[in-house]
Amino acid sequence: MYAFKDTNEHTFLILGDSLSAGYGIEQGKNWTDLLQHTFDQMPNQSHKINIINASISGDTTANGLERLPNALTHHNIQWILIELGANDGLRGLSIQHIEKNLEKIIKMSLATDAQVFLMQIKIPSNYGKKYTQAFNRIYHKLSKQYDITLLPFMLNKIALNKKFMQADRLHPNEQAQSVIKEYVWKSLKVYIP
Repeated sequence: MYAFKDTNEHTFLILGDSLSAGYGIEQGKNWTDLLQHTFDQMPNQSHKINIINASISGDTTANGLERLPNALTHHNIQWILIELGANDGLRGLSIQHIEKNLEKIIKMSLATDAQVFLMQIKIPSNYGKKYTQAFNRIYHKLSKQYDITLLPFMLNKIALNKKFMQADRLHPNEQAQSVIKEYVWKSLKVYIP
């Protein structure tokens, strides 16, 4: 059981990369903005939930690790969603390097007494079966090791559908944002009082 701080305002921190930062998406229409709207509309809500989106396009796990202390210092956080690793994988960085950084992020986040969510990240299969499988295992391993919730990859229903992807085939378009929000919210809502 997680101990919530005694305040009428709770904070949900998202630490991610371009997938959460809204790369190529008009301001206010990113899935994180839509999730904030969902939080605002929750019935019988005894407290306000504010999303702090600390996601930056291009960020690797190392970048996220470097920025996390500042985010934790400046916000009273009840939930943390870690959405990092895609840029590491696309650059072919070592599995050990990615795992080590994510582990540090998780440990630092858990030390705040916030509830921590880790999002499964997937990379294209053209990186080779061995690397791709090892990359996928990182998230399962760390979620079990630290007993944190592993959320399904936000692009599971998006990535192979051309109508939901930008021209680069890496980033979801504006039309996809509401689909992503619903998909993420479906996994999150049982944990948000």
